[in-house]
Amino acid sequence: MTETLPQRAECPTCKTKDVQVNQTGRLRKHKHNGDTCPGSGAPIGTARIPKPARGWYTDPVTGTKLRRVTSILERGVPKPALPYWAGNLVAETAMEHLPQLVRASRRPHTATEAYDWLRRAHTRKKDERADIGDAVHQIIEAHVLETPVPQDLLDNPEMRPYLENFLAFVRDYEVTFEASEMVVGSYEHGYAGKLDYILHSPYIHGGRPSLGDTKTGGELDVRLADGTLKGVYPEAGMQMSAYRHAEVCWLRDGTRLPMPETHDVGVVLHLRPEGYRVYPVKCGPEVFAKFLHALQVAEWSTELAPTVVGAALPIPTRVRQAQEVA
Repeated sequence: MTETLPQRAECPTCKTKDVQVNQTGRLRKHKHNGDTCPGSGAPIGTARIPKPARGWYTDPVTGTKLRRVTSILERGVPKPALPYWAGNLVAETAMEHLPQLVRASRRPHTATEAYDWLRRAHTRKKDERADIGDAVHQIIEAHVLETPVPQDLLDNPEMRPYLENFLAFVRDYEVTFEASEMVVGSYEHGYAGKLDYILHSPYIHGGRPSLGDTKTGGELDVRLADGTLKGVYPEAGMQMSAYRHAEVCWLRDGTRLPMPETHDVGVVLHLRPEGYRVYPVKCGPEVFAKFLHALQVAEWSTELAPTVVGAALPIPTRVRQAQEVA
């Protein structure tokens, strides 16, 4: 849900009014005092908001690349339980479809197809969860902006309990929202991301502004063997700490402003079809320091690590033989 781009706008450089805006949201080439204005091509309105692509956000105004917060956490924080989860899911899928897999194994072509289908069981599950998460975020954003919820989501029976439980959370905690789906960034540390929302509630920090994040995975009130909640993981604190310590944010019209101050303990709304829970999550300086460590690990794995091991050295005997022949 973004604002539409204007067809014409004032050039911020030469102040010429009614300069045409192209489809990408940039000012068309125009002249000022007989020469091409250096403001030609400048992004206007919502086109000034950084967009994510391949693990990075790019500032359209400056061209600065900012590493995506979620990509930093994916590459910078170990997830030892993930291989076991994927393995268990593949095993469960195989047992549920055993007759079909046995039949498929009898022919090379169908065996290959079955193998590819089975080994991607965890990917399909992740995509399914992502689809639900995206739909829930659309519902929440519509409520925050006081715009209609997309009809296809209202008509989806799977989404209805999420909407009802979200509205129950808003009602029970008397929540008001200050921002939703807002891009924030840190030029000092080189990252950017999109926070879920900033909220106020008389029952949360006495109404002081707090970062909020919605998680839809896992199960309510279920803890894993290590004590962590299933569906609400400690990395949520690192994620919110990055947003909280960003220096700037972009409004929906593309205006860039200083990041507003928020409490050093945010909240995660664990939203499930069977209900909801609200968990306080630390996101202050101590957690942010660990996020910066994760940022360094991510930089290592994507930038330095591929260059560490050089090409194999030549075998000395072969070098001598080549020299003797020469």
